[in-house]
Formats: sequence, structure tokens, C-alpha cells
Amino acid sequence: MHKQISSILFAGILLCACSTENTSTKPTPMDYQKDIEIITAMSGARARAFNDGNASEIARYFAEDAFLMAPSKETLRGKKSVESYYQAIFDEYKTILESGYDDVVVDGDLAYGRGFANVTLISKITGDTLNSTSKYLNILEKRNGEWITTHDIWNGNEP
Repeated sequence: MHKQISSILFAGILLCACSTENTSTKPTPMDYQKDIEIITAMSGARARAFNDGNASEIARYFAEDAFLMAPSKETLRGKKSVESYYQAIFDEYKTILESGYDDVVVDGDLAYGRGFANVTLISKITGDTLNSTSKYLNILEKRNGEWITTHDIWNGNEP
């Protein structure tokens, strides 16, 4: 009887140990650094696509359910809306963008990048030039192991 109780007790302890073991791996600082590098590279790729006038390439980095919140515009929703927004700009202007993140923060499967942008738009019809500077915030989510932009918002610095 004592041996049977000991076996049951041991099995119970083993079961408890197994059920409380955390099987998820906690990200290391190296994992976060790699995520920051990936997110920063994605931002650079989006800037190159903007300079190339490639709306579909920009939209590629957005989630299907993404929000785009441009100054003085209604909030746009979805990858197709993002592509249409940028295509309308590229139809009318040659574009020059200098941008980058001031910081990127990763917390598990969520991240944000806060940055700056200097934009020059040159009218394809008149050649007139518009310049603006702004600050922006991207919110990203890791979905199926890939970082994707879920929210993009910016504000102009000009009064």
C-alpha cells in the first residue's frame, strides 16, 4: 500500500511539474534586435518604393486590415485602400522621400516605429514642387512569423 501511495504521489508531482512548465520560449535581447533590424529594413524598403512610385510595393508591407491615417484625410482601411492612396499621389507627382525611425520598440508580437519624413512632390504637369516634413508612427504586428504594418499615422510639422 505504501509503495502504491508513493507511486501515485510521484505521478501527481510529475503531472503538476509538466503542467506548470512554460513551454514557450521567451525572446532574448538578440531576438528583439533581429526584429528591430527587420522592421527597420521594412521601413527602408517602403521608402524606396515611395521614391520609385510603386504603390503595390508599399501596400505589400501592410496588413489586409491595416489603418492608414494621413493628415486631413479620412481614415483608410485595408491594403487596397493603402495602395490606392499612394497610387493617386504617384499618378500626379514624382516623389522624393527621406525618412527613418528615431526608435523602434518591440514587445512580443507587437512593435512600433517612431520616425521622421521629409517629402518632396514634383508635379508631373507643372513641375511645381511641394515640400513637407512630418513625424510618423507605425504600429506593427508579427503574424505568422512575419512583421506587418497594422497602423500608419503621420502629422505634418508645418503650421
